[in-house]
Amino acid sequence: MTENVQCVFASEKINKVRFKHENFEDARYFVTGSWDDPVNKIGYWMFQKNEEDELYPKNISSSLVLGDVTEIKFISYDTFVFSSSAGYAKIMKLQDVPYPEIKEHHSWDKLHRLNNRQSVSCTALATFGQDIVTVGEDGRINFLTAQKNDPVRSIDNADSCSLYCVDFLRHNEILTGNIRGHMKVWDLRSDQDAPTTTVMLSEQAKTEAMCIAHHPTQKHIVVAGAGDGSLTVWDLRYKTYPISQLSAHSNSISEIAFHPDRPENLYTCSITGEVWHWNNSQHSKLQLDTTDTHWLCTIGNKGKLQVNSLHTLHKPVNSIDIDRSTLLFGCDNEAIYVMKNLNVF
Repeated sequence: MTENVQCVFASEKINKVRFKHENFEDARYFVTGSWDDPVNKIGYWMFQKNEEDELYPKNISSSLVLGDVTEIKFISYDTFVFSSSAGYAKIMKLQDVPYPEIKEHHSWDKLHRLNNRQSVSCTALATFGQDIVTVGEDGRINFLTAQKNDPVRSIDNADSCSLYCVDFLRHNEILTGNIRGHMKVWDLRSDQDAPTTTVMLSEQAKTEAMCIAHHPTQKHIVVAGAGDGSLTVWDLRYKTYPISQLSAHSNSISEIAFHPDRPENLYTCSITGEVWHWNNSQHSKLQLDTTDTHWLCTIGNKGKLQVNSLHTLHKPVNSIDIDRSTLLFGCDNEAIYVMKNLNVF
């Protein structure tokens, strides 16, 4: 199969793209979030056949947003939560009958603020089922659940500087990354407002932690993308030092995504406009001991790791998502790209 790239002009800078995943079928819908406009949008898209009888993305509904959309995560088949640079998070529901519509289900306002007044950016969020955690420029962590109107818990002074990324490791444990490159593990069962573990993104140079992703089946394996373009890998069972660190993109990594079904495949995008595919399926077949080894342990071994550039643009690529053999990514050139027939090993 050869890769097939479609480009759709969206008339807005795309900061987030997320497939609406469907069981046993290729995803037919996805949502987008824009940024850098006075009023931004959440977009609802569907793959429809065009005049050439080819499936092509078409916007079927949109909803106005105050602030930049900083993250989107689905919490069920038709429900997602998004965060905003205006300091809030909202749950939205997709409705297809009688017509496509994005409806607000719930809002948490002023989650992130200075001196309890001025709102600051809710920079990222993560989900675990119906549980949600947000982080922001104020260094605050908020724990939310879709069933409650108010935060379940807030850690007001979780960090002395801006938090840029967060991820659930398990239902009671999260990992945060900040502007200084500090990675902190938090136990949600603890009544102490302090992390259980703190590690540095890089011992050589201070750089921001921009994004985090965990392995789909081995959640103790974590990959972080940095502001200097490097990738750092941890096995959190051995929390002191990274497994490896690799100079990857020449500038900040925007997002990291494991293939959900074939985790030997990792995808990264960067503000340099690059989209890369990292594959170590050959090494995975040789080392099947998932207790002590993993393909990411050899991420710096170029003899065993294949790295391919899938696409290069002249504007930052801000977000990626993958469903089976289709890769979706959004860019600052006000376009959405769909790459089909990926070689997933």
